[in-house]
Order: sequence, then structure tokens, then C-alpha cells
Amino acid sequence: MSVIGILQLLVTSSLMYSAPLIFTAIAGAFSERSGVVNIGLEGIMVMGAFSSAIFNIMFFDTFGNSTPWIAMVFGGIVGLLFSLLHAIATINLRADHVVSGTALNLLAPGLSVFLVRVIYGRAQTGPLKRSFGITSFPILKDIPVIGKIFFTSVTPLGYLGILTGILGWFVLFKTPFGLRLRAVGEHPVAAESVGINVYMYKYAGVLISGFLGGVGGAIQAQAIVNEFGVLTVSGQGFMAMAAMIFGKWNPIGVTFAAIFFGFAQSLSRVGHYIPIIQNVPTIYLQILPYVLTIIILVAFLGKSESPKALGKPYIKSK
Repeated sequence: MSVIGILQLLVTSSLMYSAPLIFTAIAGAFSERSGVVNIGLEGIMVMGAFSSAIFNIMFFDTFGNSTPWIAMVFGGIVGLLFSLLHAIATINLRADHVVSGTALNLLAPGLSVFLVRVIYGRAQTGPLKRSFGITSFPILKDIPVIGKIFFTSVTPLGYLGILTGILGWFVLFKTPFGLRLRAVGEHPVAAESVGINVYMYKYAGVLISGFLGGVGGAIQAQAIVNEFGVLTVSGQGFMAMAAMIFGKWNPIGVTFAAIFFGFAQSLSRVGHYIPIIQNVPTIYLQILPYVLTIIILVAFLGKSESPKALGKPYIKSK
């Protein structure tokens, strides 16, 4: 295989694997910028993957080729509703954020697989009716060298994720909403003193997180696995958390970190085409993303400066 062919394969595979991580990592950034720790991203992804897969199978005859896109939005809505449990527990009931998020991670796989068994009589849905495919971008694909590598036979979801990262940065750092959301995560008492509804913005951060995490799970099911089962989401939520910390809660930095993790995941699929690593046992390439997740969490968790009020209970003053 030529050098350009290898690069094209790496870009296509990396974009595909990074897409769900980008959305989910940005989801975590919005929640934690509001001061709410959300380690329940894995569970939210599971619910997004489950609901989008069921929607895909049931409504393909109605929506045709548009089904994966509509199912992706549906998965986001289900993720939003599921994250509402975390919001109520942490904001209103002032439960420990880590415990609440862990409960989501435990609840989601059991509930979703139970429902799949009830509906289909087995632990997996089976192949979806329509998955996200690959595409070539008109005009851009004709650019010499660059067009073939970056814009020919690639998934649009990776580029959609990058655009979402840019939009997320704009919302957080260039709009009044983002300023107030960050103020709530840094110093909620001061934010309340200038008339900001702290509870409302905390809810907004968690619910945005739920929607984007659900979208990430929907992409995982419909672009990578092409079905839903107990292993459809297997650690991607924790990789997204590592990307969030590595990217310092900045959506653009988070996006690049998620692409790095997506690249690491893709090596297990395309590594045998790359001369330098083609003789490395596949099992080592498969565990590489999880090893990197642990290393980055250990190396950067204590050094990255998180929002100052992150994880602290807030009681509205009278």
C-alpha cells in the first residue's frame, strides 16, 4: 500500500473512532464547567447507543436513509433524559457526584440489555437496518494529495464532531450563557450574588452533557459496531473523560485529545497495514487506548486546573 493510501486509511479510521469520543468528551466539559462531576458518561453513552439502535431497526421503513441521523438525535434526547437523574441527585438532593455517576454507569447496561432481551429475546439487537456510511466531499476531494487523504471516503461524523468542538468553544467562551455557566462552576455564591440562577445553569450543563453523550453513544452503535449489545460501549465513556481532562475542559483542546484517543483505537483495526507496527500482536494494539487512558488520568488529573467549585454541593442562600 502506498504512503497516501496508508494515510487515507489512518485518517478515515481515526475520524470514525474519534467521533463518539469527541461528542462525549465535550459533553463532560459542559457538565464540569457548571460544577457537576459527570463520570456517568459511560452510562449515558450506553443509553444513547441502545435507544438509537432500537429506533434504527424499528423506523427504517419510515425514514429510509435518513434513519441513522434521526436515530442519533433520538439517542441524544434519551441521553438527556437519563442525565436528568444525575442532575436531580447532585443538584437538588446534593448527592456525591461520583456515587451518582457510578450509579448511572451500573444502571444503564443492566437496563438496556434487559430491555433488548424483552424486545428481541436475546442480548443483542442484531445488525442495524442502516448504519452511517462513508462519503467523499465534492470539490474538496479533488484537491491534490490533501483531498485524497482527508476528504475521500471518510465519515462526515468526525468533521461534525470537530465543528461541534469549535461551536462548544464559542458557546463557552464567547457568549453570555457560557460566561454564566463557567461562573457557576467557578464560584456559585458570587454568581448568585449578581442574579445568576445557579441551579438553572447547573441543570443546563448536565442536560447538554446528557444530550451530547447520548449522541456519542448513538454514533458508537451506528457507525462502529452496527448493533447494540453489552459490549457496544466498552470504556469509551472513560476515554472521553480522559480526553476532557487532557484537553483542560476546553472544547477545542478536548476535541484534539479525543482525536488522539480515536487514533489509538483505530490502530487495532488498521495496524497490520502500517509497516512499522504490522508485526505487533493485535492484542497489544487493542489494549493501547485503555493503557493511555490510565496514564493520562494519572499524569494530568492532579496537574490540570479544573473548575474551582467542581463537585462541591451548592445550597442556595436565603
